[in-house]
Amino acid sequence: MQIPLFSDQWHHTIDPEIQPFREQLLKWVGNKQRFAHEIIGYFPKQFGVYFEPFLGSGAVVATLQPTRAQASDISFPLIEIFQTLQRDPDTLCRWYTERWERLKAGDKKAIYLAIRDEFNASPNAADLLFLSRSCYGGVIRYRRGDGHISTPMGIHNPISPESFEKRVREWHRRTRYVDFCHLSYVEAMARAQAGDLVYCDPPYQHSESILYGAQSFSLQVLLNSIAECKERGVYVALSIDGTKRSGDLICDLPIPEGLFQQEVFVNVGRSMLKRFKMKDKSLEADNVTDRLLLTY
Repeated sequence: MQIPLFSDQWHHTIDPEIQPFREQLLKWVGNKQRFAHEIIGYFPKQFGVYFEPFLGSGAVVATLQPTRAQASDISFPLIEIFQTLQRDPDTLCRWYTERWERLKAGDKKAIYLAIRDEFNASPNAADLLFLSRSCYGGVIRYRRGDGHISTPMGIHNPISPESFEKRVREWHRRTRYVDFCHLSYVEAMARAQAGDLVYCDPPYQHSESILYGAQSFSLQVLLNSIAECKERGVYVALSIDGTKRSGDLICDLPIPEGLFQQEVFVNVGRSMLKRFKMKDKSLEADNVTDRLLLTY
């Protein structure tokens, strides 16, 4: 018997032996793939429905493998990638293979730019999927003027269709109980009920808006939604700017006193965005620490 998403018949219990899950489906700036298991280690041991209203790469939800979950994002092409992963993984593999073969058949740069132009003319999941795996550093960067992706081609070779298919099969299995929705974070968080868990990984205040498709984002609105969730008895975990420059810069954010009960720092290594800007120069002095705030 399939239990409805919002059933109160049972709770998800976290496996204390959750292991790191290294295989990215998408390359994505701010990707939590390498340390998602550390973040999950701070989640409540039991909760109802798991909500992730800033889906991005999907690293945390795929590592967690929840039995009841809603993952959402305001980017429709991104959500369509995950909906296709869940409903028709063969189509996802076909999208990738077709574009990979195009890239291999001719001038790589020209073909990459052609695929990018096709996405910019008509945003779609198939092109975004391949761009995320082939653009420079996985940094999907949007121009402020017209909202078009402007990231150049990466110096790496995109993984083979065979390797990508293996990832698709594993991600399909891991996300089989997730409801992928095209929603704003305010709408998504309003659905959470007492005992549920919301994990937020929003655009960071010290990052550039061009990385998020010129989408409007207000930290204050998010904090208001978190406060409303807490009042309803929802657990909320928030990843937000921590420290940069090997801990020398502490990101000062207007966090209301009393909203969060715990604060921890997770070392995420060197900044992907900084690497994009410095074109692979040394980043020894640019380690980044992620700040994890918990309402419980």
